[in-house]
Amino acid sequence: MKKLKLLVALLAAITVLACNFTEEVYINEDGSGKLSINFDANEMMAMMGSLDSLKQEKAIDSTIVFKDLLKEKRDSISKLPLAEQEKLKKLEPFSMHMVMKPEEQVMRFELFSEFKNIEKVSDAFNAFQSASSLTPAPGASAGQSPPIPSPKATTKVNYKFDDNTFSRNTIIIDQELFQKSLDSLAGAEMFLSGSTYTFKYHFPRRVKNVNVEGATFSMDGKTMIYEVNFLDMMKTPEAINLEVELED
Repeated sequence: MKKLKLLVALLAAITVLACNFTEEVYINEDGSGKLSINFDANEMMAMMGSLDSLKQEKAIDSTIVFKDLLKEKRDSISKLPLAEQEKLKKLEPFSMHMVMKPEEQVMRFELFSEFKNIEKVSDAFNAFQSASSLTPAPGASAGQSPPIPSPKATTKVNYKFDDNTFSRNTIIIDQELFQKSLDSLAGAEMFLSGSTYTFKYHFPRRVKNVNVEGATFSMDGKTMIYEVNFLDMMKTPEAINLEVELED
């Protein structure tokens, strides 16, 4: 449980400090595959390296299977409002691999899920943020108090792979709350200005066409890499809609 508390504290810090995320998707010919959010927090670890609390932590290389964790904490979760229970339920398909070596100033996360149909996979970035919901209430043990509800999601990402076309579309589902989230970002712009979000998509066939400029491709043409400014994506998420057409 100590590792879990540390994990969610670091996840909360990640969302407001300089961030470099990679959203990576592998798609097979039958539409199955794997989706992950990778975060290399070595730079942040170096910034936090002087904290005594981190110096006392032992190296960690572990995987949290949220399906098992939600089952373990089901009594606490059952005390939450239904909307919050449903939000945590969306974490069920995911697992989190965390590597932290304080002495070497190394910290990496991977939130991942295998799928049979990518349309069934929840928005991975929102799931990454929602992982912080599992932290116990301040001053209470995990078994005595339900998790603190996470902020309501303001956007939703829909993935689709049909025949020769892959798409990733973002919609704003709560405009008022979205504007409030932008206001809260204002104080963090100095930290986030240099942050990036990279899309790295692996397809079963060569890419024929993509709707964005600046994308790069592997030598075999089956992998597309597209990097955007993290802050720009947070401010105008609907502008980062991707459509990739594959060769027959």
